[in-house]
Amino acid sequence: MARNDAFMDALANVPLFSACSRKDLGLVAKRAEDVKVDGGKVLVSEGAAGAEFFVIIEGTAKVARHGQEIAQLGPGTFFGDLALLDRAPRNATITAETPMELVVLGQREFSALIDEVPGFAHKLLAGLARRLRDNDAKTVQ
Repeated sequence: MARNDAFMDALANVPLFSACSRKDLGLVAKRAEDVKVDGGKVLVSEGAAGAEFFVIIEGTAKVARHGQEIAQLGPGTFFGDLALLDRAPRNATITAETPMELVVLGQREFSALIDEVPGFAHKLLAGLARRLRDNDAKTVQ
């Protein structure tokens, strides 16, 4: 399925999943949902609790923090990966600028995968450590 391939390719670029094999990414993809939204739809709201991870397959979105646009997102980009680990408030509002196709993975489905697949959590921790290390290196420079 082409959607699955695009999603798995995008997952491979997500730091949280960087230690996962293609087989692991396939397990994640099977639990995700394909969602289509119209332009103008608010996907996540700044300050709201997060519970989903999104990968953009088609379309564009704008990212705003404190009402100011700070970035644009397009196909292959992702957001909300840390919401899979906790329900902390979102740090930005993301709004579809065009009609979009997204792949969405909920926290509940993700947690079930961690419970069911031995060793998956260790790979996620390795990916999370890599992300923290990369962010730490950026702040030191």
